[in-house]
Formats: sequence, structure tokens, C-alpha cells
Amino acid sequence: MTAMLQLDAEALYAELLGGVRSLLKPDSVLVGIWSGGAWLAERLQSDLGRSGAAGVISSTLHRDDFGSRGMAAGTDATKLPFAIDGSHILLIDDVLYTGRTIRAVINELYDFGRPASVSLAVLVDRGGRELPIQAAFAAARVVLPASQKLTLARDDAGRFSFSVKERE
Repeated sequence: MTAMLQLDAEALYAELLGGVRSLLKPDSVLVGIWSGGAWLAERLQSDLGRSGAAGVISSTLHRDDFGSRGMAAGTDATKLPFAIDGSHILLIDDVLYTGRTIRAVINELYDFGRPASVSLAVLVDRGGRELPIQAAFAAARVVLPASQKLTLARDDAGRFSFSVKERE
């Protein structure tokens, strides 16, 4: 019998909040990756008492598997309510795995300008990198078989939870 991984997403969010505080520069802006990262960035923006809205960015148009995936949900999700040129961007994502989504998001980001710097903070780093990408902060590091997918959910009250499912 295989033990099921249990992650307390709310406890990990508290860790992420502390980690993000340590990474922020006075002029940093938060950009959440659609969709779980966007949820996290929105809540972080509020919990950190930062004015304005966090940015949201989609990886859809720059994915290396765009041909097979097509136009998925989130295609029009990119909303960056601030100038990218010269900004210190702190990307927020829920789960870092292969690094391919981060690569696509950075390409999308550069379509809007040239930031002064880009850092990455994630709720969970599950390893399995295919590209040389590393988070500046990860609230947790876990190991899952490649056959499993870790998914963040948000309820109506804004609380986070994780589920682990077999990939289709």
C-alpha cells in the first residue's frame, strides 16, 4: 500500500509569506503565474499590505508544447498593471517541476519589457527539473513520482489545499 502525500497548503503559504518578505525590494512587484501562482500573488499582495494589484502572467503562448496543447484556459490571463522595464519582478508559482512553465513565463514577460531582475518564489518545489531553473525560495521540497500531479486548489473563502492525482 502506498502512503498518500499530505501537504498543508495553508501552513506552506505562511512559510511562503515569510520567504517573499525576505526577497522583496522596496520597488519589487509581484507577478503570479496563472492560475495557482496568481491566487498566491493576489493573497500575498494583500497580506503584505502592498498597494495596487499583483500582476498575472500566462505561459500558454510561449509553451514548447503549444502545438499539442493548443489554446488552454488562461490564454488571455496576462495582466501586468505596471511597467516591466526596469522593474524587480518576483514571480510567484504554486508548484515548480520541470522548469518549462517558468521558461515560457519569462519569454512572455520579456514581450512586455526588460525587467531589472526576475526572482522566483514557489509554494512547493517537487524536483524533476529539465531546465536550469531554481527558485530563490520554496516553502517545501517534495519528491513525487513523475506519474503524479500536485495541484493547488482555492476554496470560496480563499483557503488553499493540495491534491495529488495520477497523470492521465
